[in-house]
Amino acid sequence: MSTKDWLEKDYYASLGVAKDADAGAIKKAYRKLAVKLHPDKNPGDAAAEAKFKEVSEAYDVLSDADKRKEYDEARSLFAGGRMPGGGFPGGAGGYSTYQPGSTTFDMNDLFAQAGGSTSSGGFGDMFGNLFGGGANQRRGRGTSPTRGQDSNAEVTLSFAEAMSGEALQLQLSGPATCRTCGGDGAKPGTHARTCPTCSGTGFISRNQGAFGFSEPCRDCKGTGKLIDDPCPDCAGSGVTVQTRTINIRIPAGIKDGAKVKVAGKGLPGTRGAPAGDLYVTVHVSRSELFGRKGDDLTLTVPVEYAEAALGTTVRVPTLDGAVSVKVPAGTPSGRTLRVRGRGAPKRGGHGDLLVTVEVAVPAKLSDDAKEALEKYAALVHDDPRPNITAAVREANHG
Repeated sequence: MSTKDWLEKDYYASLGVAKDADAGAIKKAYRKLAVKLHPDKNPGDAAAEAKFKEVSEAYDVLSDADKRKEYDEARSLFAGGRMPGGGFPGGAGGYSTYQPGSTTFDMNDLFAQAGGSTSSGGFGDMFGNLFGGGANQRRGRGTSPTRGQDSNAEVTLSFAEAMSGEALQLQLSGPATCRTCGGDGAKPGTHARTCPTCSGTGFISRNQGAFGFSEPCRDCKGTGKLIDDPCPDCAGSGVTVQTRTINIRIPAGIKDGAKVKVAGKGLPGTRGAPAGDLYVTVHVSRSELFGRKGDDLTLTVPVEYAEAALGTTVRVPTLDGAVSVKVPAGTPSGRTLRVRGRGAPKRGGHGDLLVTVEVAVPAKLSDDAKEALEKYAALVHDDPRPNITAAVREANHG
C-alpha cells in the first residue's frame, strides 16, 4: 500500500471507529464487519466484496502499531490539504495545496528548481519516501512493484496441543493474486500496453511559475501501463478475494500470545512483487492441572497432614507419563519441590516441573479421628507461632 493510498483513504471510517480507538475496539469492529461482508455470505455481490477488501485493508494497517503510527503521521502531515511550514508559492492564496487523487508535490523537483540540495539527509530525502522517490528516480520507469502487506491471523490450541506442537491448516479469506491473469490485470491472451501520455513513466511534469511539479499520470493512474481488455475476474486490478489453505507448524511448548511467522503468505504484492508475510498469533487454553512460569510447569499436590509430618512419596502426572516425588518428613504447606526436565519443551530440552505441596485439612472428622487428634494435641507442647505469641504478650503488657 502506497503512501498516496494512505492519504486518500480513511481507514478509521472504513471500520467505523474513532481515531483514538484502542486495539480491542478495532479488532471487534473488524470481526463484525468481516462476518457481515464475507464473500461466502454474499455470493455474487460485487459491492460487498469491494467493501470486504476495504475493511481487510483498513484492519491490516490499524491492527499493526507501527503501520498505524506511520499512517496517522502521514495523514496528519497533510491534514487540511496544505503543506506544513506555511506552504509554498504558486497555489491559490499563496499556497500550493494537496488534493487527493490530483496533484502531489515532488520535493526533490522543488528544491532542484530552487537551487536547494537534495543530498542524503536533506529535505528532499525526508519527503522522498512519502512520495515514492524524487523525479530523478521516476524518470524512465513507472511505479515500482511493491511488496505485499503483512497480514495477521489467530488460532486457539488446547494446552496439550501447545505442549506437543501441531501441524495446522488455516483457511484464510482475503485479497490474493488473481489466478486468471496472474496479477497482470489483463485478460488472458492480451497484454497491457505502455501509456502514451507518460511514456510508461507513470508521472507527468508541469510548470507553475518558477517551479516544476511531478504528478501521477491520470490516464494510467501512475502505473505506466494501460489495460484495454481487463481480466474478467479481477476487473484489471490483478487481485481477487480468495479462500486459501495455509499449512503452518506450531512448535512444541509455544506460549500463549506468541506469534508464528509464515514467510510469503501475506497479502500479494503489486505487479509481480513478492507477497508479504503472515503472522499467526497463538492463544493457548488453560490446563485444569498445570500452570506455567516461563518454561517451567507448576502443579499443586494436596497431601494429608500425616503424610506431610511423617514424609511420603506421591505419584504426579507430567507431560510424558507419571513420576514419583518424595515429600520429606516435616514438609510445610506451600513448599515447592522441583522435578528437573519435566516442564514445557524448549529449544535444547525442557523446563522443570514445580510441585507445590498443600496440606489438606479434612472438613469433617469421625469420632475416633477427633479423639486421636485431641490426644495428639495434648502431647505436642511446641508453639507453632512463637512470634505471634510474643507480640500478643507485648500488646497485653503495653
